[in-house]
Amino acid sequence: MASHVVVIATDLRRTTVRVTPGTYLSDVLDQACKKLNLSSDKYLVKHKQKQVDLSVPFRTSGLAGGAKLELVQRSSTPSAVQIALQIPQPEAREIPGGRLIKKFPSDLTLWKVMRQFESGEASAGKNINITARGFANTSSGSGQLYYETPVLNIMGREFSTFADFQKTLAQLGHNSGNVLIRLGFKRTEQTLFEAMEQISQSFKETESLDQVADPKAENTRQEGLSTDGPRQDTIMSREASEPAEAEAASQHDTSTAPTDLETSENIEDTMDTTTSSASQDPYRPVNVFLAPRGATPAAALVPASESDFTPTVAHAQLHQARLLEISRNKRLPSDKELQEKAAAQEARVASISSVLVKIRFPDNTSGEWQIGPSETGAFLHEAVRHVMADPRQKFRLVLSGSKTVIKDNSSQAHNLVKVYKLTGRVLVNLVWEDTVPASTRKQPFLKANVVKQGQEMKVPDFPQAQEESRDIVVKQDTKEDKEKAGDGIKKIPKWLKLGKK
Repeated sequence: MASHVVVIATDLRRTTVRVTPGTYLSDVLDQACKKLNLSSDKYLVKHKQKQVDLSVPFRTSGLAGGAKLELVQRSSTPSAVQIALQIPQPEAREIPGGRLIKKFPSDLTLWKVMRQFESGEASAGKNINITARGFANTSSGSGQLYYETPVLNIMGREFSTFADFQKTLAQLGHNSGNVLIRLGFKRTEQTLFEAMEQISQSFKETESLDQVADPKAENTRQEGLSTDGPRQDTIMSREASEPAEAEAASQHDTSTAPTDLETSENIEDTMDTTTSSASQDPYRPVNVFLAPRGATPAAALVPASESDFTPTVAHAQLHQARLLEISRNKRLPSDKELQEKAAAQEARVASISSVLVKIRFPDNTSGEWQIGPSETGAFLHEAVRHVMADPRQKFRLVLSGSKTVIKDNSSQAHNLVKVYKLTGRVLVNLVWEDTVPASTRKQPFLKANVVKQGQEMKVPDFPQAQEESRDIVVKQDTKEDKEKAGDGIKKIPKWLKLGKK
């Protein structure tokens, strides 16, 4: 039975994805990111503040139809995943237990995982041919070698195409723990020469692999994979292999048994130490939004039905529950409870790593800045002056929905997170001081080069929700019903009962 889920992006855009009981949640993430024009390898999925396992199908995920899933940014540091590769016969005879076990980063593709297992280090010192197997097709009579593609079975899902092998472990929902991969092979009608050319084009490395990591870097890489925690380096594999020459066909046995082909290049591990070459300007806004073109807000132009403003039974029940909660007597908290509450508040503030502050300017343009927990009010004022057309003019920064003014002071007494209690996403309004002349107020607020980077505000498309049935009849308990017992027999009044014998 088909159903759907609603996926909400970090910018509050949302899309609806159709699902069946057999739809894997990793495919749901791919479809949602494709509709929202996002990269699926940069996001995770959460449901009610809990991370969703993307490696399971919808029927075993515990999600209900119409569930709202939230996209959250994936950590830039990959975590370690322990892979157990089940080798088929007859290659498994020389391997203890028939399995090769090794830890890999979660951002490694399936193709690189296979190439790593082909190396002597991951395969206990034995070279195993997985990605360059060929067989002689005797039925054709030409003695030409054909490609035998690997088939990976991961939790019931099979991956056998080059497009499948370009997916990472994280994209399949495997970010930690242990994963069993069953290896198999399937014969194709593609010649080995054509397959090697397609492999070299499909899996061409974007970065140079000529530099060999030094021994210290190699030891650091091994220590990073010795635990299940996140690691700082990224393993890259050399995947370019030399195409088989046409003369090699005559040197192989014409039997139908698979023939191992030795590649001309060995797999080498290198550590990618990516460092930022130049630090960005901290006062540069993350996003700049242009002023709306019309006088009516864009959100007000979205069509709405009358049912959107009609309260439902759930609204009435919620209102009654709130009234009941207010009417109850509550004792004052003790000193210990006040201390625990203050400690919990301090711990919550200390856990904040960044806050997105959006400042709305007088001409309805706006900008967003990502601030850290140590920034003060002076940082916001200086950031605004960097984008102002006339930074000499005076202004005030007022928190939206209150009269709190953020002071232009660099002391920690004006810390944005600890003192002004900024968390998550915050809106701040910029107000001109009375000394600013009227001619300046009519001029554009932002510099010309900043305006070029601006983008228009877009109202997200919200899916039309199905109207709930409002013809609900609430049965009133009559006096006669209350007098009946649980077995349906009417109770006898106490004054009618006879005395004890």
